[in-house]
Amino acid sequence: MKHIIEIDCPPEILMGLHLDADGFAELVKLQSAIALFKDGKLSSGMAARWLGLPRVHFLLQAMQAGATLLADNEDDLARETALL
Repeated sequence: MKHIIEIDCPPEILMGLHLDADGFAELVKLQSAIALFKDGKLSSGMAARWLGLPRVHFLLQAMQAGATLLADNEDDLARETALL
């Protein structure tokens, strides 16, 4: 099932970003997925599926946006290496 969310956006924002409505929607979707991932509310796999990207591509974009992929503890290391 697909859900559509409508966002009110003044034309000045679109013009300032040099985006049309579809480009703005993709930007909001990407930024939302990264923010939810950074907050620990969305897994990298779920975010990647939502965006239609391979997981590694999403992780690279999230890292570039400042996301921490691994904390310095054994639990995170074990969880991530279990996926390999």
